[in-house]
Amino acid sequence: MSYSYPLFIAGQWLEGESTIANHNPSDVDDLIGHYAQASVAQVGEAIAAARQGQREWAKSGLEKRYALLMAIGDELVARKGELGRLLSREEGKPLAEGVGEVYRSAQFFHYYAAEVLRQIDDRVDSVRPGVEVETRREPVGVVGVISPWNFPMATAVWKIAPALAFGNAVIFKPANLVPASAWALTEIISRQALPPGTFNLLMGPGGSVGDALISSPDIDALSFTGSLEVGRRVAGATAGNLVKCQLEMGSKNALIVADDADLDLAVEAAFAGAYSGTGQKCTASSRLIVTAAVHDAFVERLIARLDRATVGHALAEGVQVGPVADSRQLESNLAWIERAQEQGARLAFGGERLERDTQGYYMAPTLFTETSNDMAINREEVFGPIACVIKVADAEEAIETLNDTHFGLTAGIITDSLKLASEFKARAETGCVMVNLATAGTDYHVPFGGRKDSSFGPREQGRYAREFYTVVKTCYVKAN
Repeated sequence: MSYSYPLFIAGQWLEGESTIANHNPSDVDDLIGHYAQASVAQVGEAIAAARQGQREWAKSGLEKRYALLMAIGDELVARKGELGRLLSREEGKPLAEGVGEVYRSAQFFHYYAAEVLRQIDDRVDSVRPGVEVETRREPVGVVGVISPWNFPMATAVWKIAPALAFGNAVIFKPANLVPASAWALTEIISRQALPPGTFNLLMGPGGSVGDALISSPDIDALSFTGSLEVGRRVAGATAGNLVKCQLEMGSKNALIVADDADLDLAVEAAFAGAYSGTGQKCTASSRLIVTAAVHDAFVERLIARLDRATVGHALAEGVQVGPVADSRQLESNLAWIERAQEQGARLAFGGERLERDTQGYYMAPTLFTETSNDMAINREEVFGPIACVIKVADAEEAIETLNDTHFGLTAGIITDSLKLASEFKARAETGCVMVNLATAGTDYHVPFGGRKDSSFGPREQGRYAREFYTVVKTCYVKAN
């Protein structure tokens, strides 16, 4: 008999209007638990509680905030093995990646604990004699956080940690596909000395719970990570209420392999960027733009690397590629493979569903060659272990092809040329660029975000997070 996991509202664990079952994508017979589903009315209750709790939390001392965030981070570090296993069990990424994600989540809490103590405001003289001007950073208020399923803990935490650090209240709505990691994080936070209502967990469908949250005029800010389609709806709903909005959405990232590339490095960067996390990363390099001089050799080596990859149960030793998230994602991936071939792409490796000892959503890592940048599979986000090679004449065509997309999150290049690397950094129309590194993999202490249809609003992570989670007040003072 599985346990039922409740919501967390106003400092209390509460039942929802129903529950859903959470199954392991590596083994669909493995039931992780039943998770409460909030009602629309409970969204309103959480917002009211958050408003009350935030007023008290905003007045808390810096050392109290620092100690609380450090304590959360410390517990995540201490339990990274246990919680990483839970994360991999429900999302499907290999265990090493699951443990790494929990550890990274701890680093966010530790980083923003330190940021609490670095809150230094500015003071200048006015243009008027005898008047001083002070600019202060104050909490934005009640923040809604909607996180995706591909990083069940880290993406949520890089929103939650700065929100709490700067004195805000949080209403956390995780993706309904991965409630276990969100619940485990909430259980840790619930044991801290936060005023009731400062942190709330609302599990439930996006169509009801999510829509009620984004449409509410009673929140002050909304941070969302997910698809472009849903992001546009979030932007429209929040704009109508003049609610501050931050969006991280789709991508179609490219890795350029230049004439002078170290091909062993290029292959490992392509594999890590395109297939780690089963390709279910917004930073995944789904377009591999390769110059003609090294195209054939690169493709040959990458196919050999894919042939050595171990696909299997996320918790099994040595697995490099786990299952995809659920049946819908698997069906979507297989449909894209068929569509790409219909448009003329050559299936060079993979492309099929795989059977393993347990019934799960396994598929072979897939590589297409002989593709062009105008094919649908190179225009739209697929979100699976599928990469396409685009052959170009030279570096100039490579950079032009890189930028020929309505997305702009990350981009990478493999080259030994300092001149080419510098040109690439200057010309790539993306928010993050990587030289001789995989496109997937970013640090927690620097800004993260994209351009074009990939992002909207202030950057996430690092010190830049304060632009979203605070408001500026300008104070004029004249001594009598």
